[in-house]
Amino acid sequence: MSVWRGCDIPEDLWYDIDRDVWIRVEGDGTVTVGMTDPAQTRCGMLVHLQIKRPGRKVVRGRSIATAESAKWVGPFPAPVSGEIVGTNQTAFDDDVRIANKDPYGGGWIARLLPDDWAGEVEQLSTGKDAVEKYKQRIEAIGVNCMRCAE
Repeated sequence: MSVWRGCDIPEDLWYDIDRDVWIRVEGDGTVTVGMTDPAQTRCGMLVHLQIKRPGRKVVRGRSIATAESAKWVGPFPAPVSGEIVGTNQTAFDDDVRIANKDPYGGGWIARLLPDDWAGEVEQLSTGKDAVEKYKQRIEAIGVNCMRCAE
């Protein structure tokens, strides 16, 4: 894992860098998505997250969930088009700050079955390329990442 200005950037994930979303490809053809470390820092402590229900179709760039923090209310965008096949709503209902504490682990948001992974993956970044692009983004927006404490 790479770290830049306190922000974790795992090299084994895919990223929609402009939307601050990470993607993990699962063995069954689905993808798990969540907000990146820079995203959770910029958002601030979450106070509510409402994820769309499984079975809903989503279009890349459109909302999968609505996030609310003390600083901000807005959509959490889909990094790829597809069907929502699972959510982590129960974990957020139990501890809404889970993405603030563990954005790449317990703080995942949804699982999608992509409509066209091969076509849309070209718009995403991974590995060292993603780390370099994220470093540039972190510098441009001037964020220094931090996590919520208990």
